[in-house]
Amino acid sequence: MPYGTPPVARQLEHGRFNRFLATLPPHDFALLAPHLRTLPLERSVMLQDVGEEIEHVYFPHTGMVSLVAVMQSGATVETATIGRWGIIGASAALGAKSAVARAVVQLPGTAAWISAAHFHAAAGQSAAIRDLVVRYNDILLGQIQQSVACNALHAMEARLCRWLLQTHDCIDGNAIPLTQEFLGQMLGVRRTTVTIAARLLQGAGLIRYRRGLIHILDRQALEEIACECYAATRSKAEKLFPSPR
Repeated sequence: MPYGTPPVARQLEHGRFNRFLATLPPHDFALLAPHLRTLPLERSVMLQDVGEEIEHVYFPHTGMVSLVAVMQSGATVETATIGRWGIIGASAALGAKSAVARAVVQLPGTAAWISAAHFHAAAGQSAAIRDLVVRYNDILLGQIQQSVACNALHAMEARLCRWLLQTHDCIDGNAIPLTQEFLGQMLGVRRTTVTIAARLLQGAGLIRYRRGLIHILDRQALEEIACECYAATRSKAEKLFPSPR
């Protein structure tokens, strides 16, 4: 059961506020505000699992949550990345009862949360909330489709750059606490494959890897090497949830 502080204030602190909530008109946000609470996102915590009832909806402010597909062997691969642009459990607004993916916290941070019942009730009174949820779900589906195509068609080095950029978007600062073993699990490849690609990026001066931390040194160069998938998904998210000015 989530826990948290009193209701979330509608404030933007240098962009450190969930973009879905920030994009809502004041009247529509007011339907959610009395019921929103904040909680820490702790690494490896599972927020929902396939087939389970959606009890709560989460709006990350910082940190990163992965939607992962789980095989019978227990192997996992990431299908979508959710940070401050996204929501976990968004379809509850439209009446969905069960989760269709496992959502696991990969990078710690903070999030707002609301009960699925309150979110559904607010959506019933707000066309803006319903419209934003539908449009967000379209973007999420697009990200999943892009991820499938990316894993099948693009080179490992380009895929690694895409994933590092997506992760960098979810955090404050340039140090990402990730192990190469974890990266391999998320990208669906062996650890040794990630090691080779990471060494190439480090040798080119784009990243520095040490003791479970990846430091982003040259983001622009990473964007140049990354496959088209990063720019495609980022541009769609920015159109729906513009950066605060």
